[in-house]
Amino acid sequence: MTVVQSHGWLDGLQEAVWLVDESSLLILRANAAAERLAGAPVAAMVGTSVLGLASTPQDVAFWGEPAQVVADGIHSHTSLLRADGSLVPVNRQVSRVPNGPDGGTIFMVTMLDRSIQAATERELETLLSELRATLDSAADGMLVCNLHGQVRAFNQRLAQLWGIPRELLLERDDAAVYAHMAAQVQDAAAYTDRMAAIAREPMQESTDILTLKSGVVLELRSVPQFSQGRPVGRVYSYRDITRQTEIQASLRLAARVFESSLDAIFIADSQHRVLRMNPGCERLVGPSAKSFEGCMASSLFGGGTDIAFMEQVLEGWARDGFWEGELWLPRDSGAYCAVQLSWVALRDDEGRLVQSIGFMRDLTLQHAAQKRIEELAYSDVLTGLPNRLLLSQRVDTAIQGARQSDTGFAILFLDLDRFKIINDSLGHPFGDRVLQLVAERLQACLRQTDMLCRLGGDEFVIYLHGGDAVVAESVARRILDDMLKPFMLDGMGFSIQCSIGMALYPQDGTTLDELIKQADTAMYRVKERGRGSYGFYQPQMNANLLSRMQMEHAMRQALGQDRMAVHYQPQVNMATGRITGAEALIRWTDPEFGAVSPGQFIPLAEESGYIVTLGAWVMEQAVREAAQWMHSGMPIVISVNVSALEFRQPDFVDRITRLLAVHQLPPTLLELELTETILLQDALEMEQRLRVLAGLGIGLAIDDFGTGYSSLAYLKKLPISKLKIDQSFVRGLPDDDGDRAIVSAIISMGRALHIEVVAEGVETETQQAVLLQMQCDHYQGFLCAPGLPAPEFRAMLGKPLPLKAQGRRDGLQI
Repeated sequence: MTVVQSHGWLDGLQEAVWLVDESSLLILRANAAAERLAGAPVAAMVGTSVLGLASTPQDVAFWGEPAQVVADGIHSHTSLLRADGSLVPVNRQVSRVPNGPDGGTIFMVTMLDRSIQAATERELETLLSELRATLDSAADGMLVCNLHGQVRAFNQRLAQLWGIPRELLLERDDAAVYAHMAAQVQDAAAYTDRMAAIAREPMQESTDILTLKSGVVLELRSVPQFSQGRPVGRVYSYRDITRQTEIQASLRLAARVFESSLDAIFIADSQHRVLRMNPGCERLVGPSAKSFEGCMASSLFGGGTDIAFMEQVLEGWARDGFWEGELWLPRDSGAYCAVQLSWVALRDDEGRLVQSIGFMRDLTLQHAAQKRIEELAYSDVLTGLPNRLLLSQRVDTAIQGARQSDTGFAILFLDLDRFKIINDSLGHPFGDRVLQLVAERLQACLRQTDMLCRLGGDEFVIYLHGGDAVVAESVARRILDDMLKPFMLDGMGFSIQCSIGMALYPQDGTTLDELIKQADTAMYRVKERGRGSYGFYQPQMNANLLSRMQMEHAMRQALGQDRMAVHYQPQVNMATGRITGAEALIRWTDPEFGAVSPGQFIPLAEESGYIVTLGAWVMEQAVREAAQWMHSGMPIVISVNVSALEFRQPDFVDRITRLLAVHQLPPTLLELELTETILLQDALEMEQRLRVLAGLGIGLAIDDFGTGYSSLAYLKKLPISKLKIDQSFVRGLPDDDGDRAIVSAIISMGRALHIEVVAEGVETETQQAVLLQMQCDHYQGFLCAPGLPAPEFRAMLGKPLPLKAQGRRDGLQI
């Protein structure tokens, strides 16, 4: 008898069983349990495909496998598709069983209903999720451990309070978590000992106060966790009581303040009777102070039970919670003392008045000094000019008038150019006296209806009453012209240049702050363009500021993206016509900004401090290139510009020394170009540093000589080997008598001091001829070549210069 024929035993099984033909996958037999589970009569299922029981694509795919694969069997959780279309979760097993003595086999599919188990699992999952949500929503940090200290659970608040990194939590390294927590406590050793003591007493509850290094104060409460009456672990809760601790400390502090405050303080009850006075109040009231205790607080001010006064106080309490005003306090001598009273109402949680506190301050000295204070409040101490407060009042009045009469006015923002050099070189006292002279000269340029205000430092703001663009421009020109006239102080003559930005009301702004901001932006733009001029605010200027930010960002990325390069401009010896040196010049080509002029990005780098990085990079490139020229048999001096900020770096000398050693370049083939600003800042320290560099054999050149606050003293004191005449003086040769006189004087001075002179920016043969006639030592400029990439410059070294660029006495008619 086959399995299919002997079906009596199948109906006795609690499991649902289907016997399936291997080849056709048709159901041959099913038992009663299968009928109940599938919700269909056995007769209706017999002869149908077993795929009718499949509810998932995985089940359908399984029955689509070859018979041998299906015969390997499967034991899994899945769902049964009932006759009514519903799904029942089941535990399914498929296996191959023999069918009769002839060796035939069939598939036996068994299923157990998992509905109750699945519902229980879902309920447990829901319960766990709710417990987790409850744990995470707790205001306290929670940590659950077993008796061996292993972490069983924690919430996010714990991680927040202790600053536990997410990565550390994910590692599930309990020892690392405990070590991190101990490291956060101010007294880590005491904390570790205390936690060990708690662990040794599994039945004990405890409460401790912990102070973290961050300043957070935690209350630690530890309670045992029980199961069937026995301890199985411990629950630690951490509550942030920082605020509570601060409040308690504040209360203690308030008590001390009450007793020691210099202000007079009294406390009154809900009926406004004086309960207590602090020593400061007793001193202010006088010997009769004690007699006021139990009396109405208003009687302190000579009003007895003045109803009108108390009505004002009650109104203030109802509206603001306090009343404040000036009162006269009668003294025992019969005199009256002016006091400032701040009377604060203290209420309970239901809004009922419990007590009130009065704070009194003696105004006698304040009133006496009021007149002087008002004078100082509206003027600048150094110059006596109106300050911003008085200017604000004046402009507010002008704005009100302008709205009614449809008129405008102008605001000028004036900044002295390079004034810091005066302070650094001649001292702040001298600089303050210069500011006083500047204020007098500026005031002389204005009308009586205008106002000159000093904001601070070397910044001034001018209000031009009724001024339009024409008036503003006229005044700006007058100021620039007057400022060019020499100043005399302590027998010293000097000139001061300024930059002016201008904004007009109402088109550029409707408040003083807006107008000053726009005028400041315009002034900043003037400085960008070379200083010593004026300019009106344009809306595009704010966009330009954004462009500057973008340019600075691009500049900081350029080195790493190989967008910076060093070019080399030849320096030609006038006597021999040979190239004897080269100046290293940085060049930047950006995909967005194109070829960016050094005049744009170098000032930006100096303002941001990035000039140190750029300078170090240029120095390394130049030294490496010069070493290659030398090793190729073409040794020439390489000249590198050094900014003031880079020169002041503590490791500057050491870095130069290392570079020369690494690239095996003799120090005599390196020359540093410095500005006069460097020599005037921290003069003693700079002198020492320059002497160290000169002692190594490094050449020192003064760049743009004559354009700054020149002082001949440093030429005599310092080891300067070369002066570079700024191209602004060379450009005017030979026609400009002033430029000719300045250039001639510099060359003569250089020869007298045995300092070589280089003329920059030589573009014409005529300029070259004049310089040669003046016995200038070297020149550089477009007449010979612009700044060239290293390969082109190296090729140029191997060729003779064109006759026009040589400048020898036998090559030009002088």
